[in-house]
Amino acid sequence: MTSATHPRSALRSIWACVGALLAATAFADDGRLYALLPSLQQGGYVIVLRHGATDPRQQDVYPLNYEDMTKQRQLSEQGKEVARQTGAAFTSLGIPIGNVFTSRLNRAVETGRLVAGKDVISKEELTDSGLGSASAMAGSSVTGNLRSATALRQLVNTRPDFHTNTLVVTHKTNIQDAFGKMWADITEGESLLFKPDGFGSSTPVARVQASDWIALAHSR
Repeated sequence: MTSATHPRSALRSIWACVGALLAATAFADDGRLYALLPSLQQGGYVIVLRHGATDPRQQDVYPLNYEDMTKQRQLSEQGKEVARQTGAAFTSLGIPIGNVFTSRLNRAVETGRLVAGKDVISKEELTDSGLGSASAMAGSSVTGNLRSATALRQLVNTRPDFHTNTLVVTHKTNIQDAFGKMWADITEGESLLFKPDGFGSSTPVARVQASDWIALAHSR
């Protein structure tokens, strides 16, 4: 007699497969991204973005104080400029951005605002789930990580408002929690694209570097 698979373990296995599929679905050139463009222009995707490049000389000080910018790692000038250029690329390419959800850390909030050119909705669950963050300290680091992973998956599985794409700006730890450890190589400013089906599930579509968005906009 075999024991039944625990639902939580089965769910982790499913998302590990999703993560592996995404990891193998990197755009190597603008041609493949160009083919996806008409669909993106119609909306219906969730774009999960790791915040932009940061200043390595700065470190987060725990427990996190969201109001004290001196105790958070901030976007570098390069990170700010790339975020602006990514937002300009979305506008030039006609990719509509609807709701923007970010973590509460300023580097994510600022990335969201610079890319989307609008106010964002900051969520505790999207804040860095690494040990010491407010979300991770809610009970235990394991509980915090699970909460963060679940919140990110729920956003990915939620269909955006009509004729828009949802933008979610979060951190590498949260992306790893949600989609698997193979995402240890996700770079600052890199994005993952998902297509929700409207029934609580989604299909992973691609991973895209910020430079790919910018290059595609410049090529048109």
